[in-house]
Amino acid sequence: MPDTLLPSYWQEPAKPQGVALGFDYGTKKIGVAVGQLLTRSASPLSIVYRVKDEIDWASIAVLIKQWRPFALVVGIPVHMDGKAQWITKEATAFAIALKDRFTVPVYVADERLTSAEARAQVFESGGYKALKKTAIDSLAAKLILEQWLAQFKED
Repeated sequence: MPDTLLPSYWQEPAKPQGVALGFDYGTKKIGVAVGQLLTRSASPLSIVYRVKDEIDWASIAVLIKQWRPFALVVGIPVHMDGKAQWITKEATAFAIALKDRFTVPVYVADERLTSAEARAQVFESGGYKALKKTAIDSLAAKLILEQWLAQFKED
């Protein structure tokens, strides 16, 4: 055995790999996106609808089982000055509930302007008609997840 090899316990921990799921929390629906660390890109995935103010945890469990993410990322809405909005507390509670229900690490991300950016992108590509037909929430989740994935630097 060559003496240049370090013992395995000296190696740096592996970088997270695989996919992550991003969530754009809303009071009626929750946008979901899937992304990967390798390319730091994401795609809109689906919408989880709330029924009688209850989150459809079964649908979220199916997505987690299907995609087996290394992380869940929840966008936390704040005002432009960083102060809490009326929905900030609910989005934070959603992140905590995800952490309590599933064994996947949960992270929060600043989601300032992601919904506005998602609407602008859809409008630019298809006008008002596209805004009515497109799931803005899952596109906003994509933007949230891509911002979070961007923090990982390439080796």
